[in-house]
Amino acid sequence: MARYLDPKADVVFKKVFAKNPHLLKSFLNAVLPLPAENKIAELEYLPGKQIPHLPAYKHTIADIKCRDLYDRGFIVEIQIDWTDSFQRLLFSTSQAIVKQLENGEAYSTLQPVYGLGIVADNTLEIESPDWYHHYQLANFGNSNSKPTKHLQLILIELQKFTAQPSEDKNLRLLWLRFLREINDKTVIISQELLDVPEIAEAISIAESENYSLAELNAYEAYWEAVKAEKTQMIGTFDEGRALGEAIGEARGKVEGKMEMAEAMLLQGIPLEVVANVSVAATQSAVKKNKNKKKNNNTVKDKTAHIKK
Repeated sequence: MARYLDPKADVVFKKVFAKNPHLLKSFLNAVLPLPAENKIAELEYLPGKQIPHLPAYKHTIADIKCRDLYDRGFIVEIQIDWTDSFQRLLFSTSQAIVKQLENGEAYSTLQPVYGLGIVADNTLEIESPDWYHHYQLANFGNSNSKPTKHLQLILIELQKFTAQPSEDKNLRLLWLRFLREINDKTVIISQELLDVPEIAEAISIAESENYSLAELNAYEAYWEAVKAEKTQMIGTFDEGRALGEAIGEARGKVEGKMEMAEAMLLQGIPLEVVANVSVAATQSAVKKNKNKKKNNNTVKDKTAHIKK
């Protein structure tokens, strides 16, 4: 029985699409919001990556220069992310625009850029059922203004993508099903996918037997990096929540002291006495906080000693 690798992993995605331009052309023509006259006729990979390497974050990146049926050029930036990727996609897509111009060249020579982001394991808008998001720049002050074509972002949330077998023969849905359904646990492959020659070829390329030992090691390392990224994001969220709770607690104490001071003044207690009480209460709170931190540090030291 064939074992398949997940095409969302960097090494598999590039083996399927980077080495097979006809598959990439079919994929992009399906998933991008291209008018009929802008469908891709030819494509080539741009040298190097447009954004700096971030060691802690693993995301597939491909920069492709395309020409449409009328020989007009445009660039596509592809990313596969496992966390919130809008800012990252915006940054890298903008870089793809900036890198086009050499010194002294006119802005009129800029080619349009599409940023395609596949959000593999997270959601951008939790309350919205929409999984396909298309962003363009527009002049909201002019209802007759048309969105610019020079910068477009397309974000696809695979977690929300719920197309069912036999529901639609749309090639966009079938390619997205390939990304979502093919993985290490795949046993049975839907006939709808196999009926499309390009997708059937992509599935065969995703078989583990087509990968060297070095590629399989890179595949496993990719998933370890993804796991580390998710853990880091969860840790950042927990730290932010703890900070918010601490701020709320401190704010509540301050408000409580202010209410106490107001009540004392209403009862006719002299201002000097109220001020002294407030200062004493503040000093007491500071002392308690220091003792609390000291106790926490002591517990941490004991725990570290036990672990050793």
